[in-house]
Amino acid sequence: MRFSQTVPLAARALLRNKTRSFLTMLGVIIGVASVISMVTVGEGAKARVAGVFDAMGTNLLIVLSGSTTSGGMMGGFGSMPTLTWADLSAIRRDARAVRAAAPVLNAKITVLSDDANWTTAIVGTSPDYFQIRAWSIAKGSTFSDADLESGSKVVVLGATVVNRLFGANAEADAVGRTVRLRSVPFTVIGVLQRKGQSPMGQDYDDVALLPYSTFQAKIQGSLGKFVPGIIAVSATSPADTYRAQAEIAAILRDNHHLSSAAEDDFSIRNLTELASAQQQGTKALTGLLAAIAAVSLIVGGIGIMNIMLVSVTERTREIGLRMAIGATPGQVLLQFLVEAVALAVTGGLIGVVLGIVLARAVAGRLGVPSTLRLDMAAISFCFSALVGVIFGFYPARRASRLNPIDALRSE
Repeated sequence: MRFSQTVPLAARALLRNKTRSFLTMLGVIIGVASVISMVTVGEGAKARVAGVFDAMGTNLLIVLSGSTTSGGMMGGFGSMPTLTWADLSAIRRDARAVRAAAPVLNAKITVLSDDANWTTAIVGTSPDYFQIRAWSIAKGSTFSDADLESGSKVVVLGATVVNRLFGANAEADAVGRTVRLRSVPFTVIGVLQRKGQSPMGQDYDDVALLPYSTFQAKIQGSLGKFVPGIIAVSATSPADTYRAQAEIAAILRDNHHLSSAAEDDFSIRNLTELASAQQQGTKALTGLLAAIAAVSLIVGGIGIMNIMLVSVTERTREIGLRMAIGATPGQVLLQFLVEAVALAVTGGLIGVVLGIVLARAVAGRLGVPSTLRLDMAAISFCFSALVGVIFGFYPARRASRLNPIDALRSE
């Protein structure tokens, strides 16, 4: 008997018991669908985490000033100004792993247009800040170094501020208009691309950016040589963030004349490290869920072996008749092996389709991207076929070793 004849014969045998065949495949279906859906949702979660940190900025380091101490109580980093403008210049000049650095001065005040007002975060910074935060312009332009040097009264608004001051979807009309900050008129020269919200619910688009020289002159007074805020730094690459952190620490300790035994009077926060930790946590969870889901594939394989053993017992007389009219043990083995593989492969195909549908539904429910990995779908399908071969071999081998005379006597 040729292989082309074995396949339809196996299909007819399986279709004689449709319900039993489907229930046998169910373990494989659930296993494949679970692996695909869990990995897809896990990849979507990783993509979301990456997107969140991309929105914060690329290869971002935050440098904070020191802490005050009063009556034995520590005020925390940032409560006492220790970072100087000379520190900022030294970081830009001497830290080779630093791509850009910018001061970030913050205030919360009300911005007024002709018809509306809105209280928002005002940030005084330099043009490098847009590069550090990977923040492009939707309309207009950013302020320049010339604006910084001259203290120009120009401002770049986030989309939320524009909508509140000038109406919904008014980005194109906002450029060139005048707003007031502390009764001082500012010209809107640009509108930022939308970034959306942070995981904590902070609206990145609820912000107004202006040159830090103008911020100190018109919004909030200067602290002389000290930076009245933080310094945002972008490393040259994700791999260089630790080197940039070490270089910045060395520069600041040298500038602040700290002895080797003295503690830092500043703090450096590496957001790339935090992003990596979150990515690793998500990856580990995804792997754990996929491993748990893969167990159901093994359970499905055991179900296939169990049903095939039952099938061999039920069809003992049929096997004896086939061997009596000339079927070889190898042909009998092949038939039962094909039946087992057919169950597993069909279950795998259904599982792949169900897994894709389920992954999209779960991803949509959780609000994460549906990032389907075709390689994982292919691996899951191939593994289901392998399960059919492994768990179908023993029943097929048992069928092929039956004695034809004993099999014909079987009731």
